[in-house]
Amino acid sequence: MRNLIQKLKKMILALFALVAGSVLLLFLLLLLYSPGKPAPLKDNNGKPLAGSVSEKVFLEIGGVRQGMFIRGKSLSNPVLLYLHGGMPDYFLTPRYPMVLEEYFTVVWWEQRWAGMSYHPGTRPEAITPEQLISDTRELTNYLRGRFGQEKIYLLGRSGGSFFGIQAAARFPELYHAYIGIGQMSDQLHSERLAYQYMLDSYRLAGDGGMVRRLEACPVNDHIPAAYLRIRDQAMHRIGVGTTRAMRSVVSGMFFPSLTFKEYTLKEKFNLWRGKAAAGVHPLWGTILSTDLSRQVNRAEIPVYFLHGRYDYTVSYTLAKHYFEVFQAPEKAFFTFEHSAHSPHFEEPERVREVLELILKGRETY
Repeated sequence: MRNLIQKLKKMILALFALVAGSVLLLFLLLLLYSPGKPAPLKDNNGKPLAGSVSEKVFLEIGGVRQGMFIRGKSLSNPVLLYLHGGMPDYFLTPRYPMVLEEYFTVVWWEQRWAGMSYHPGTRPEAITPEQLISDTRELTNYLRGRFGQEKIYLLGRSGGSFFGIQAAARFPELYHAYIGIGQMSDQLHSERLAYQYMLDSYRLAGDGGMVRRLEACPVNDHIPAAYLRIRDQAMHRIGVGTTRAMRSVVSGMFFPSLTFKEYTLKEKFNLWRGKAAAGVHPLWGTILSTDLSRQVNRAEIPVYFLHGRYDYTVSYTLAKHYFEVFQAPEKAFFTFEHSAHSPHFEEPERVREVLELILKGRETY
């Protein structure tokens, strides 16, 4: 018996040592992948590209320290301020070919509560649309001064489009144009459409397990918490989530964030800590109770919507309706036939064509 106990102790110690060693190795690997320095843009010979910019910047905006990446191939290009949709997505750019930096100096701003701008004392429910609109205006004015440009471009993606289009409508003197990717309008209606589409799709596929899970949390005049717990999984499994090809947030977003070298280890931790605290979006309650097509349907600058045909995170159909009722001196709706919620990641060549069309009209407004 004593020998058996001793053997068990040795086995437990060995197992503990194995687990501890694995954790330590994982920690060291994460440190190796977390120098936290922005990668320079390079020419065809692998040397830093002359006249380009690649910076990681922290500013006090609205009294809060907030971070951003600034990247572009030429400082002579116009500036574009990118408003992410609920959590920063700049860390996905190594995985997806990007064209924005060829045409713009892109400012990948991580808004208060998110990523590099996350602070443990921040309560998501304390963040308001007015605060984010004010932050957007303050950062815009900083960029105008720093880069010597009278106006810049504003791009709102998903949740960022909710307050982005409001900022563009309110401060037209600051912007050449507004670009909405996955443009929100009536998000509660969008969630109902997504729920019904997924339920019908899983029934057709004979996936009884997912059908039962969806039927247990119907979406009608409110969004059940149980639905939000399966929403991402259900969308991604049938290709109507972040991208058509992304089948899991874990493999498609979590793992790429861990290997992204321009974040420190603490920033990687805060990226997901902020997302967990905020849920879908810090403004989620306000977003669900607002129909932008009724409240914000006019701007004095050109407005462009880019939307994936298979986007059910934010309804393609409702974005089309919003576009039809929106009044602007120039407007255009661009459909991406092979995309879900991220056409700028999924169809970069089509985005290139669209950006060239948008920039051609730059001197006319």
